[in-house]
Amino acid sequence: MNDLMERELKDLSSKTTPQPQHSLPPLSEAECQHPPSTSAEGGASAEDDRPLLKPDEPAAITPSEIRELEKKFAAYVRNDAYGSMGCGVLPLREKILIGIALFTLAPLRVVLAITVLMVYYLICLVCTALKVPNRDGVEEQEDYAHLSGWRRPVIVGSGRFFSRVLLFVFGFYWISETHRSSISPGEEKPITEISGEGQPRENVRPGAIISNHVSYLDILYHMSSSFPSFVAKRSVANLPLVGLISKCLGCVYVQRESKSSDFKGVSGVVNQRVQEAHKNKDAPVMMLFPEGTTTNGEYLLPFKTGAFWSKAPVLPVILRYPYKRFSPAWDSISGVRHVIFLLCQFTNYMEVIHLPVYYPSQQEKDDPKLYANNVRRLMASEVITS
Repeated sequence: MNDLMERELKDLSSKTTPQPQHSLPPLSEAECQHPPSTSAEGGASAEDDRPLLKPDEPAAITPSEIRELEKKFAAYVRNDAYGSMGCGVLPLREKILIGIALFTLAPLRVVLAITVLMVYYLICLVCTALKVPNRDGVEEQEDYAHLSGWRRPVIVGSGRFFSRVLLFVFGFYWISETHRSSISPGEEKPITEISGEGQPRENVRPGAIISNHVSYLDILYHMSSSFPSFVAKRSVANLPLVGLISKCLGCVYVQRESKSSDFKGVSGVVNQRVQEAHKNKDAPVMMLFPEGTTTNGEYLLPFKTGAFWSKAPVLPVILRYPYKRFSPAWDSISGVRHVIFLLCQFTNYMEVIHLPVYYPSQQEKDDPKLYANNVRRLMASEVITS
């Protein structure tokens, strides 16, 4: 996202660069073959006395063009005290607070976070010892999410606990959670219709959790709440510490950097997992971010349909990060800058809204795009009104 916005800035800069008022006339064919030179006989110089043109400097981007760019990328614009891409000019007071926190609070949080991560990794290592990972028949797809006996409850219970501890370490001391048990009386009828009106409302387990995507912190919250499986980059499986933890979560790995030929295979694994979670209470629920990228939390991008091909009910969840100084949203800011500012902010805030389980109608089951759009409409109405 940073690269895209930077390219747009360069394009705007090139558009506003003034064209030179003078240009050199084209040379004739003879002049190209015999360039002008100094004549010894006539004593006169035939040198070209035309002034050399200095390279043009790019014109500054005007405020109106900045506003145009921000309007185009409204879902990624940062409105906190740190400015666009986290590179804004900070007041002296903010610089002092960051300087103090950088040498006191941030190192303490880093040490605590690594300690918590190491402890949970050791628990996962003990629980998976001498156990063969489950394989789904797709290349490099393996997990420990289907362990039986005492191992799985220990992995899930400790995983939820330590995920919440990590959020506490990062300054999320309180998390406001709201559960919508039914449609509000004041909602319009169209919302009722797109919610699968007329479909059976038995207390059936959803196959997937559908959430908006605001930050990498979303993953920690969902781990602390329901410990679901995620779709992750294939390289995550090979990371130290995190690799084993992702396998205990039951992550589905995909090669996002290239158009791999196993896309249908990965999609099939995801749909299989969603259907399995819907029918089997012991199977891990899939956690899917249908937007496909992170935003500033004020917008909901169009949903991709991959999460809705299984035809199973889904649980919509909305995450919001209220802020006073630094926004925890990971939108157009670099990862390193985001982590530093987050660690230097003493208190961070999170609000979570759990909507009712969404039961698709037969028409939505037959049309995954319609299913995705209707769930998005329901979630978007909550984002706007909340």
